Amino acid sequence: MQKLLISLGLVIVAIGFLYPYLKNLGLDQLPGDIVLRSDDSTFYFPIVSCIALSLVVSFIFNLLSK
Repeated sequence: MQKLLISLGLVIVAIGFLYPYLKNLGLDQLPGDIVLRSDDSTFYFPIVSCIALSLVVSFIFNLLSK
């Protein structure tokens, strides 16, 4: 369990360092994400991004559990 938490922490740190480069890939807004804009506010709900991220994380955890 400790190895999993340390690995997860290292992955989060790596994503933090790579974030400026990952933003340039264009994965910040996928088709199907809800964006509502008005004059003085913006509401962003990344439903498709959440589903895609959930599928990727589930796949990775299934690979690691075997």
